[in-house]
Amino acid sequence: MVRIGMVVAEFNRPITELMENEAIKVAKEEEADIADTIYVPGIYDSPIAADRLARREDIDAVVVIGAIISGDTDHEHVIAHSTAQGLIKISLDRDKPIILGITGPGMDPKQAMDRIENGGSAMQSAIKMTGRL
Repeated sequence: MVRIGMVVAEFNRPITELMENEAIKVAKEEEADIADTIYVPGIYDSPIAADRLARREDIDAVVVIGAIISGDTDHEHVIAHSTAQGLIKISLDRDKPIILGITGPGMDPKQAMDRIENGGSAMQSAIKMTGRL
């Protein structure tokens, strides 16, 4: 059985909660086990939590869930880029799939709601990558 760790951002929680539910649904359908979930304040905080989960021998892959919604400044691009770079490094350093289930940047709240299925897609990717590696 594939054992997954999840990191879920609390910022934009109404959206990330729905994304998390989609991921849980796919895990159940695929008979994967969600071994642990760490909630972080925002997606920028996710790399340290993903690394903590990836260090565990009882976890095969980590799914990171978040939604980056556009604001009045362009800092969302910095957040997205920095987070993605950090998660890629962890994946390579730990030799485990760290799956980017993050929507945005460049979305308004409606667009983010329209993409909640990305939580399920991220879980599906984690399961597939674990099997293929």
